[in-house]
Amino acid sequence: MTSLSKDASDDAPTTPETPLVEVKDLKVHFPITRGVIFDRVVGFVKAVDGVDLSIPRGKTYGLVGESGCGKSTLGRALLQLTPSTGGTVTFDGTQITGIGPVKLRAMRRRMQMIFQDPLSSLDPRQNVESILIEGLAAHGIGKGRDDRRQRVAETLDAVGLPRWALSRYPHEFSGGQRQRIGIARALVLGPDLIVADEPVSALDVSIQAQVINLLEDLQDQLNLTYLVIAHDLAVVRHIADVVGVMYLGALVEEASSDELYAEPLHPYTRALMSAVPVPDPDVEDQRERILLAGDLPSPANPPKGCRFHTRCPWAQPTRCADERPALRAIGDVGTHRVACHWAEDIRSGVLKPHEVRADVVRPAGDDEIVMPDKLDLSNFDPHM
Repeated sequence: MTSLSKDASDDAPTTPETPLVEVKDLKVHFPITRGVIFDRVVGFVKAVDGVDLSIPRGKTYGLVGESGCGKSTLGRALLQLTPSTGGTVTFDGTQITGIGPVKLRAMRRRMQMIFQDPLSSLDPRQNVESILIEGLAAHGIGKGRDDRRQRVAETLDAVGLPRWALSRYPHEFSGGQRQRIGIARALVLGPDLIVADEPVSALDVSIQAQVINLLEDLQDQLNLTYLVIAHDLAVVRHIADVVGVMYLGALVEEASSDELYAEPLHPYTRALMSAVPVPDPDVEDQRERILLAGDLPSPANPPKGCRFHTRCPWAQPTRCADERPALRAIGDVGTHRVACHWAEDIRSGVLKPHEVRADVVRPAGDDEIVMPDKLDLSNFDPHM
C-alpha cells in the first residue's frame, strides 16, 4: 500500500485516549407543519433526543440500532451537515455547534463522511479525478494541479484502485469500487475523523470484508478516528472498539465491543443480540430468543418514561412508564453504561421476562374489521 501521510501541521499534541469528539445532550428535532395558506408547527419529529458520547482519538465507535432510530441523523449532526436543535458537539477541543460558516468550513477538512449509497453520493457528470480534486481545490490544498494529481493518485493507491480509474465515471465501476471511491474522497483531504454511514450494507459479503479490512488498514496507517453507523451487528463487532446502541433517538447502552457482546444488559440490546444467527445448530437451538412485540413507536410521539417500556419483556409497573432512565455506569470500571432502571436486577436474574401484548391502534370512530376464517368463492367470477 502506498504511503499516504497527513500534513505535519495537522498533528495535535494529544494522547491516544484523549477524546477527539465529545457530544453532550445532542438534539435534532424536525418540525411538523400543517396549513393551507400559512404553515404552522404542530409538533416535532425527535430524531435525536439527548445523546451523550465521546470518541477517543484513533479509535472506532460503532453505532447500531434498527432503521428509524436516528443513527444517520446523529452522524450528520455530528458533522453539522444537519443543524442541531440543542446540545453541543466538541471536535478536538473546539465547539463546532453554533460557529459561523467560515470557521465551520475550515473545520470540515478534518471531518469527512462516507455515505451509505456510493452511487447517489458521487456526481455522475464528473470523472474520478474531478471528484477527488474538487475537495482539494475548495480547501486550497496543494501547490498546483500537478501536486494535487499526485496526491489523488496516492490516495487511489491507498484504497486499492488503479490509476487509470481517474479518467472513468462512477457508473463504470462496481459497487465495491464505487465505495472505495467514496472512501478516497473522504481520505484525500487528510481528515482526523471519518463518519461512515452504513459503509458496507449495499455490498456483497466478500466485498464487505475487503472494505472493512481496508478501513482498518487505513486507520492503523493514518491514526484515523471512525464513527461507523451500521445495523449489521457482526460488522460492528469486527471493527468497533466501543459500541453504542440507539433506540428511538437516544442511546440505551454503551460498552466496549467485547463486553457488550459477551453480556448485553439492556433489554433492547438483548433482543438485538438474540436475533443474530449463530453458525452452530446445537447452540442455535438452545439459546434464548427474545421476540419484540409491536412496532417501533413514532419519534413524533415517543412513549413517556422509558421509550422502550411499551415493548420491553422486563417492564415494571413503577418507574418505567413515567420516569426516563439516565444513561448510567454499571460496575466498578464505569465503561459500561446502560439506560435502564432495572439493569442490575435483570443481570442477576431477580426480574424474569414476561409476555408483552402489542396494542392495536385504530383511528377514532372506525369499527373493528373482522376477517372470516374462510372465504366463500362459490360465486366468484374472475372475468368481472
